[in-house]
Amino acid sequence: MCDRHGDYRVPDFSRFKPSRRRFLGGTAAALTLAVGPGLTSPAAAATGIRATHGTGFCNLNFFLAEAMQLAKDDGLTIDFVNTPTFSDQVTFLGMGQVDAGVMPYTSFMALYDAGAPVTIVAGGGIEGCVLVAQPGLDSPEKLKGKTLGTFQLDTLEVLPYDWLKKNGVAFKDITVRYMGSTPEAVEAFRAGALDIISTIEPYGTALLTDVKGAVKLSDGTDIYGKGYTDCVLAVRNELIAKNPAAVKALIKGMMKAQAMAEGDPQAALNKLVGSYYKTSMSNAQLAMGRQPSVVDARNQTQFILDRTDSVAEMGYIKKKPGRDAIDWTLLEQVIAENPDLYSKLKLKSA
Repeated sequence: MCDRHGDYRVPDFSRFKPSRRRFLGGTAAALTLAVGPGLTSPAAAATGIRATHGTGFCNLNFFLAEAMQLAKDDGLTIDFVNTPTFSDQVTFLGMGQVDAGVMPYTSFMALYDAGAPVTIVAGGGIEGCVLVAQPGLDSPEKLKGKTLGTFQLDTLEVLPYDWLKKNGVAFKDITVRYMGSTPEAVEAFRAGALDIISTIEPYGTALLTDVKGAVKLSDGTDIYGKGYTDCVLAVRNELIAKNPAAVKALIKGMMKAQAMAEGDPQAALNKLVGSYYKTSMSNAQLAMGRQPSVVDARNQTQFILDRTDSVAEMGYIKKKPGRDAIDWTLLEQVIAENPDLYSKLKLKSA
């Protein structure tokens, strides 16, 4: 379950001269380091890791790691708050006001294209994207001239683009309406103001249940396969270079969270629903099953890189990220150093 924000524009990061002191006095998210057994160097003791996050279930491991302080044994104390909008989340990382963030891979591509020194180091969420049409719109040909509600520069825009292209319909043959939030888009679809909606769980299943005759055109697996990536963990390059131990502590903490969430999903939701997820428990249970949060996304490397073609075709980026934009080195070190923990994970690349 994600609350997406519409009309996203990648800022010109060259115009910004962020002040870390001013930033730390504000409301931005922060991951703060404490001296611990895993991070005992003077540099580690003096360095704070700041991070932003979204609101969806792709952030579950991130949220649970903070709620239960799962990186504390490795010297990392996690403390964050929501940024005002999704655009702020991405902008903060691009400007260097924060060091890490969980975001759609499309947003990462935009940062990379804008020249931000960022790298994908681990996974976020998988699957959970759904393309739903009004009753009777049960074939690609019937969608021409119809109105799609989606979110700009989001995986929820790339999904219908790729699905329509595969089914012989040009994106320009439909009217695209960028929405302000998921609740707004859902209500517009219910009211008949949208012919098609690209949304996430649990909203996709809710619409198929509530709108009699609604058609599920795609859940992504028909064109992408099972386990396709929605979100990733991106980190600024200077943090990787200067304090890799902190990044590893974060990844390990998220891996602990995944093991706990997979082992006892209800206990994880009891920790998060209400404070981190403003939704009902029944919706949260549905969303958790349809959009799992998975740290080891190594088997999605080519999938992410292949999507750059679509984002470039849509005119959002000029410079497609290469293989060097994704670096699983620290993730692989965490896996190698914690075989017992890794063996507990149900969803992983190996």
